[in-house]
Amino acid sequence: MAKSMNYLIVLTLLALLPLCFSYKTQSGYYLYPQFYDHSCPQVQQIVKSVVAQAVSRDRRMAASLLRLHFHDCFVKGCDASLLLDNSGSIVSEKGSNTNRNSARGFEVIDEIKAAVEKACPHTVSCADILALAARDSTVIAGGPNWEVPVGRRDARGASLNGSNNDIPAPNNTFNTILTKFKRQGLDLVDLVALSGAHTIGNSRCVSFRQRLYNQNRNGQPDFTLDQAYASKLRNQCPRSGGDQNLFFLDYVSPFNFDNSYYKNILSYKGLLNSDQVLLTKNHASMQLVKQYAENMELFFDHFAKSMVNMGNISPLTGERGEIRQNCRRINNY
Repeated sequence: MAKSMNYLIVLTLLALLPLCFSYKTQSGYYLYPQFYDHSCPQVQQIVKSVVAQAVSRDRRMAASLLRLHFHDCFVKGCDASLLLDNSGSIVSEKGSNTNRNSARGFEVIDEIKAAVEKACPHTVSCADILALAARDSTVIAGGPNWEVPVGRRDARGASLNGSNNDIPAPNNTFNTILTKFKRQGLDLVDLVALSGAHTIGNSRCVSFRQRLYNQNRNGQPDFTLDQAYASKLRNQCPRSGGDQNLFFLDYVSPFNFDNSYYKNILSYKGLLNSDQVLLTKNHASMQLVKQYAENMELFFDHFAKSMVNMGNISPLTGERGEIRQNCRRINNY
């Protein structure tokens, strides 16, 4: 009798295990890592393989794919609206101030989608592909791993206005950035941890030029930027011209996902204004920067949890949205 009771308890715990990693959406449906276990068991391996090939061809791609997920989730939720091209009824988010001449990696998402459609037609959403690709890009660059809750569906529209206004911008004040995070249900820990994605990737001269020449519209540079570092930056980021010139967000280890980003900030060598204000404009944020700089394991743990939190922003589930056949356009019914 005791053995049978123990057996029943074990079965019950196993049945509840998926719920430990699941997230209930506003529509009452759950996102959970096992969503495709039966309908498309090979999806994770397909995404991982294509991402690995893409990063081997272009080391920048890891950061680019991670950024796509971020820029998707902050506009109408994690619904792949960012991937839609211009069409008769849709004005693409790709043309927004934050994405134009900047967001990249769309062809890699196309490649993943084609491979997934071949294996499991009409099953896996583009929104879930973005979430999985972001995780795999992080891992390939040396960062933390985490289980990605899936089950999202794809939007049938986009929001250029949302892309222009809801995504935190490099020149936003700390309070503006925090407000944009809180609007999405995220908190200060999420803000500081997710900013650590800037441990890989690049930024354009136009995104930080004001720090070099005219931070407060008084013709003076930003004195919270190390002046020797600023002098080096000015060599390739002139007062005018060179807008698209690229610079490493983390000049110490630009292709390695680690905590040197936070060490740079402590040395006043954060590239973007939005990086450096994590140290200079808020005490709680400053404490987190110091903790992450000292303890990479803590940063990895917080980053993984915050990525799950971000991936849970207003997903479409159940009968809402659709499973696009081509990530660049809505289905024709």
